Amino acid sequence: MKVSRTSRLNGEYQKEISEIIRLNKDRMGLKGLISITEADVAPDLKTAIVYVSIYGKGEEETKAIFKSLQEQAGFIRHELSQVMRMRTVPALTFRLDGSMVYGAKMDELFKSITYSTPETKDED
Repeated sequence: MKVSRTSRLNGEYQKEISEIIRLNKDRMGLKGLISITEADVAPDLKTAIVYVSIYGKGEEETKAIFKSLQEQAGFIRHELSQVMRMRTVPALTFRLDGSMVYGAKMDELFKSITYSTPETKDED
């Protein structure tokens, strides 16, 4: 199976952005657990949408961390340019990925369901 260039770049950008955030988390003033779940680079390599999952102490902290991350997009792009060695580094747009939260919610719902077996009648 042939893998396209953009799909390889998606994986590479995801890995590198995750590493940049991990190494510079304190410097950028970010708290909580930040995971890069997906990177989607446009075919012309001008823009990239980066999906992020953030676990904070509460929803307010999660929103604050996401806002700080958006403000640091320029710094992250600069660091990417040092690592990727490409002619152009795409402009980064961060979006919250709610799939992890949704999955955890669904797990809790499934756990709360109790299955009852039909009662058997004794016909002696």
